[in-house]
Amino acid sequence: MSTTSLLAFTATALLLVVTPGLDTMVLLRTVLGGGRRAGLFGGFGTTLGCLVWGCAGIAGLTALLVASRLAYDAVRWAGAAYLLWLGVSALRASWRGRSAAPVDVPVVTPAAALRIGFTTNLLNPKIGVFYLSLLPQFLPADHSSAAWGAALVGIHVALGQLWQLVVVWLAARAAVVLGSPRVRAWTERLTASVLIGFGLKVAWDSGARG
Repeated sequence: MSTTSLLAFTATALLLVVTPGLDTMVLLRTVLGGGRRAGLFGGFGTTLGCLVWGCAGIAGLTALLVASRLAYDAVRWAGAAYLLWLGVSALRASWRGRSAAPVDVPVVTPAAALRIGFTTNLLNPKIGVFYLSLLPQFLPADHSSAAWGAALVGIHVALGQLWQLVVVWLAARAAVVLGSPRVRAWTERLTASVLIGFGLKVAWDSGARG
């Protein structure tokens, strides 16, 4: 692989990583609900989810998502259901006891944050399609393509992990400003509503298979 191709992939991956999306929203909610430590675990969970998809892409398993409508839709609907469950659960929890003066935002434990981050990415078939569609454009057409594929996945995952550390740090700083229980509760409701929106989008976005 040429240096130009490597730099081009790194720039593309970096642009995709820093673009706000589902991972960012889940991470913000995790930090606000569980603090910086939970955010770090949540970020690591999303990284593990990407790593699983990356390994599947290298092994050629993600080709099933493109070749089989049933396989793609099964993962897509599972992901949509999970996002809707996360959003609705968070929304209900934030309104629980709303007659009281302060509204407490439910605490997200590090273990729960890890599970949420991992499951959110694992049930997002677009990550698999991303690896399947993007990696071949930068891989050399020889026997070393698998090794280079692993290297490119590693670059993408590393950039994602570094960016998540930045997001966690910024969110933790913002949490100080949003320290009021009432403000945090409304922030939780906002992020929960966005998660529900993402879930509905995933459910209806039936044509995005590459």
